Amino acid sequence: MLSGALAREPRATEALLAAVHTMVHRYCRVRLARYPAAGVTADDVAQEVCIAVLSALSRYVDEGKPFEAYVYRIAANKVADAQRLSYRHALAQADIPDVIDLTDGPEQLVLRDADAQQVRDLLETLPETLRELLVLRVGVGLSAEATGRALDMSPGAVRVAQHRALAKLRSLVALQADRHPI
Repeated sequence: MLSGALAREPRATEALLAAVHTMVHRYCRVRLARYPAAGVTADDVAQEVCIAVLSALSRYVDEGKPFEAYVYRIAANKVADAQRLSYRHALAQADIPDVIDLTDGPEQLVLRDADAQQVRDLLETLPETLRELLVLRVGVGLSAEATGRALDMSPGAVRVAQHRALAKLRSLVALQADRHPI
């Protein structure tokens, strides 16, 4: 598929872009979930990644690394751009609803946000590669093989690194619990 797209075969290029879109859309949804209008933003960023990949195909040089790693690097950069952009825009306020909202109340939202912030803080203690590995494995749900291709690692190395990263996070959570008992 990649070789055909590099040779500018329309069907191969179309198939490659479909695969890229599927791959990066989930990644974008996970990475942008906590940002305003995340669903629309994830769709937009995934589309931007596809356009960037299509534009870069003529300049792509196979350096022995998996093509997925190349795509995920583009996606990580586009996600970072979208995150920076979301901080610059004011949030629109919704109109007063006509029906009673039975979703979680403020307390549940604050607790959920605090839990999410704790997870983000814990992930920040990990090196970037391990953070990306956990996002791809746990957040996006990729297999060890697909994650390995994206990060240029063997599936076994992905599993070992994931185990070590999760063990480190568990020890940090236990340490925090010892410092701040309920």
